[in-house]
Amino acid sequence: MTPVQLRFDELHAALKAAGEATRLRVLALIAEAELTVSDLTEILRQSQPRISRHLRLLVDAGLVERYREGNWAFFRLAERGGSATVARDLIARLDPADPVIVRDRERLAEVRAARAAAAQAYFREHAAEWDRIRRLHVADEAVEAAISAALADRPFRSLLDLGTGTGRILELLGPGIERGLGVDLSLDMLAVARARLERAGLRHCSVRQGDIYDLAVPRDSFDVVVIHQVLHYLDDGARAIREAARVLRPGGRLLVVDFAPHDLEFLREEHAHRRLGFTGDAVAQWITAVGLEVVSHRNLPPEPGSDGKIAVSLWLARDPSIAFAGTAREVA
Repeated sequence: MTPVQLRFDELHAALKAAGEATRLRVLALIAEAELTVSDLTEILRQSQPRISRHLRLLVDAGLVERYREGNWAFFRLAERGGSATVARDLIARLDPADPVIVRDRERLAEVRAARAAAAQAYFREHAAEWDRIRRLHVADEAVEAAISAALADRPFRSLLDLGTGTGRILELLGPGIERGLGVDLSLDMLAVARARLERAGLRHCSVRQGDIYDLAVPRDSFDVVVIHQVLHYLDDGARAIREAARVLRPGGRLLVVDFAPHDLEFLREEHAHRRLGFTGDAVAQWITAVGLEVVSHRNLPPEPGSDGKIAVSLWLARDPSIAFAGTAREVA
């Protein structure tokens, strides 16, 4: 494979940024997990201003990316560009048995454990409420099996999970992909999701805070986009699907999973459900209005004899466009 080539000034800036002991340690750490300034301060035992300065230099050189979640800022290795390749090449050459690297990873494990404990405490606090709602619809196992089956006809490399919640869809589909991203507005849910992904060892999957109506994601970025049990919370489901279609690559697939119509009004009153389910035609119309083709629509009824009262529907759509060399998107 031909190595990625950079201009002299780009390569010089990347090497200069990485060529300092603390900054090289930072690169090695954020290759393992997305971290905050506070995380790195605790791990590296250095002052917050010093860590912030190191991170700023790494971001300016294109080695690291910064993104916000409320009042917090997370840092991770850059995903695109020649400098990102330089960062990954340098990290790959580090000896994992080096005492400095080993000690940093031990402290990272302590930070992760504290994060996981906080996430589990939040989960326990709300578990009874979630379990009550789960019992109302088709078992999670059946829905997840249907999700996997819907996407099983061909492999895909990248996944965007909108309204990721606890990160379960990333955990379910993450082992078979190269890159996964979950977006959610709730900081509490993101903490749960991040702990889940770290526990599963899915380093190629990450989560971030974001607006489902206005994603900070370039056009044509993902092979598959999933919107799982999200539309019934939204004022404008059509707008969410339009934004999902924007970031879908030519030939990519959109999978929408949500409740079929029901009459459980307390979900609206007590749990902020805006819509009491959706007909097959309603979501299909939103999908076709943004230029996607509905491939299949499937209903999963509650199991006989269970407490379930709500069916779950799945809509699978595809982008009919074909990518050609030299053009961003062409309609087939």
